[in-house]
Amino acid sequence: MKLTFLGAAETVTGSKYLLEGAGIRVLIDCGLFEGTKNLRLRNWAPPPFAIDKLDAVILTHAHIDHSGYLPVLARMGYRGPVYATSGTVDLCGVMLRDSAKLQEEEAEFANRHAYSKHHPALPLYTLDDAERVLKQLVPCEFNTPVTLADQACFRLLPAGHILGAASLVIYMNGKLVAFSGDLGRLSDPIMREPMPIMHADYLVVESTYGDRLHAESDPAAELEAVFARTFKHGGVVIIPSFAVGRTQTILHYIALLKEAGRMPNVPVFLDSPMAIAVTDLYRRHLREHRLTLSQADSISKAAIMVQTVDQSKEVSGRRGPMVVIAGSGMLTGGRVLHHLKAFAPDSRNTIALVGYQAAGTRGAALEAHAPTLKIHGEYVPVRAKVESISSLSAHADYRETLKWLSSMSTPPERTFITHGEPAAADALRRRIAEELHWPCEVPSYLESVELADVPHRQPTSPLPASVGSECMGNCRF
Repeated sequence: MKLTFLGAAETVTGSKYLLEGAGIRVLIDCGLFEGTKNLRLRNWAPPPFAIDKLDAVILTHAHIDHSGYLPVLARMGYRGPVYATSGTVDLCGVMLRDSAKLQEEEAEFANRHAYSKHHPALPLYTLDDAERVLKQLVPCEFNTPVTLADQACFRLLPAGHILGAASLVIYMNGKLVAFSGDLGRLSDPIMREPMPIMHADYLVVESTYGDRLHAESDPAAELEAVFARTFKHGGVVIIPSFAVGRTQTILHYIALLKEAGRMPNVPVFLDSPMAIAVTDLYRRHLREHRLTLSQADSISKAAIMVQTVDQSKEVSGRRGPMVVIAGSGMLTGGRVLHHLKAFAPDSRNTIALVGYQAAGTRGAALEAHAPTLKIHGEYVPVRAKVESISSLSAHADYRETLKWLSSMSTPPERTFITHGEPAAADALRRRIAEELHWPCEVPSYLESVELADVPHRQPTSPLPASVGSECMGNCRF
């Protein structure tokens, strides 16, 4: 059996792993690279694997750095199944359409204003490409075995993080290969904590926050302080936010602050059609999160929903005090860029960064207090105050990751550290080696490893006994 790291190796984005065994080839995740130009160029390069020999794709969750390359795969001829939880299928329906539309709009904008080096500027993929691949998505239930081949099947286990997010356990030729996916927090205000994997012969684990611990501060209090300080001067709070998960968490805290009288009655705008559509899904998937139906309703009522471009322009033309939540979370594109052009030059305003900012993104530049940002071919001065609220992260920190790992009954034969910047990945590698005494390594981009045979045996169940351990066909785990 062979495992090849096609993405999320030495970086956080572009998650893709090719697993070959039992006579089949399976791609785990199919994400876009984001960040520095050399990473983004990988999205345009020919894929480093044979698409016509691919048998299946399995998604851990719907974030674009895990699903956003699917339309390219379909455009290049892939017609096989894309397995995912029902929550991920619903989210992909929103996110892939939005991603395609955004790319089409940005290409059209670049051509109209002639700021691109490419003539003409083209989208990476179109809405037609997204619609094609959405028809290939196959919804799967959590904790339910799915057969891939005579000696291959898999299960998806709840990972917290966002709606539909899963860890993956694949059984191939008597071996268990596990992928953590993106692990959620143990005490997330909305999502339930990730389910541990009880056993794996080989493990691939994320390391986004492998070198740090999340602050133990109260996110509601941090937001309250940012709002109060900015509104005192009549300013605007701009929150670049991921449409899935982070936006709903912010709306939840805003609803709580308003209900408790801890926030003045200023307008809050959610300027993201994708985030608006995602927020509605929380009512459909109540069993996956901690919110009651009334709380899920309250996040939908916490903001004025901005749908059209004209409405978005109207928001950019307003004066404070107000809050504007818009995508994208790392400022790589989307409507937030137009709001930054309008509000970043004013020192009365605040830009609140509420999520991870990958190297090379505008968000990372803001986090490093860059005096200007290049937006749509021109440099915009940044005089607004930049605040980072790290306690809102939906990723496990290293302590939470180690706790999740320590639930395993026996150490994996090999553990691979991925989905982290080099310093974070190496920090987690050291902690696993020192605290758990497991053999672990940080793979390189495009590295292939042979997963050596392990003794053929009935593996320990990766699920609690109450869930059951029989897999379909000849697979038992």
